[in-house]
Amino acid sequence: MLAGARTHILALSAPMRGELHLPTHMRFVTEVLERARESDYDVLLLVTDEASSGIDRVSSSSLVDGIVLMGVDDDDDRAALIRDAGVPATFIGVPADAHDLACVDLDFAEAARRSVRTLAEQGHRSVGLIEHPQSYTDRNAGFVRRFDDAFRAECVALGLEIVVERPHLGRAHAASAVDAILGSAIAPTALVLHCNEPVAEAAVERVLERGLSVPGDLSVLAACASYDGAALPVPVSSFPLPFDAMCRAAVGRTLQQIDSGRTVGVDLLPPHYVDRGSVAAAAIGARVPTAS
Repeated sequence: MLAGARTHILALSAPMRGELHLPTHMRFVTEVLERARESDYDVLLLVTDEASSGIDRVSSSSLVDGIVLMGVDDDDDRAALIRDAGVPATFIGVPADAHDLACVDLDFAEAARRSVRTLAEQGHRSVGLIEHPQSYTDRNAGFVRRFDDAFRAECVALGLEIVVERPHLGRAHAASAVDAILGSAIAPTALVLHCNEPVAEAAVERVLERGLSVPGDLSVLAACASYDGAALPVPVSSFPLPFDAMCRAAVGRTLQQIDSGRTVGVDLLPPHYVDRGSVAAAAIGARVPTAS
């Protein structure tokens, strides 16, 4: 793009829809704003549920130099719009059909595999998983599918039994999910949290309310955590969601396309493990008190 024709504005497509956890959503928004500001770019925020209309409007009017897109689903209709428009753009997330697109994301599948391996190496053979709400799966949120598929496959490969709950956002739902998992026939010795902060916090609180110690009676691991595991009622080991790295890469790739022409390809960031002592060897004859 010729320097004289630039607006020095990026669009951020961040649709607010469904069972949204606003603090996580806004963390991505804030990181994109900061990374754009570092390069002297303003950001036009597109937040309507009908995300395609905003994309079509800004790409056809030359209002912006490029677009960053978040909240990506497997069958995201914005993918076809970006292909047709040919505008510099990067997805934070990966649609199921990512050909001819630029995408940046955490490697959720590898985070799932490493979560399972971390527990298996400590002798755990039965694991509970608290996932994002069913509504995320219903709208084909790609990161949930990639995590789930890899988690289940790795459990099968390593001989681990699993039980999965997908509670709605809210403390009562999280507590019920913990009760269901700990009351299941497989008697889990470890709990993986792949969920938003309110559910994770309430889940750990419920574990403690039931008289269980972490990690003595139950190991707990937060996967792809959008929050600080150290701030939970018990410090929890985690594979953090790298907001800064993801958003920095997305803005950087978009600016690179503005300067040098549109490029495509998927960049998956490797997960990084933070050990806070909440994962230990599986307890023999683990104590799982009756729900109170």
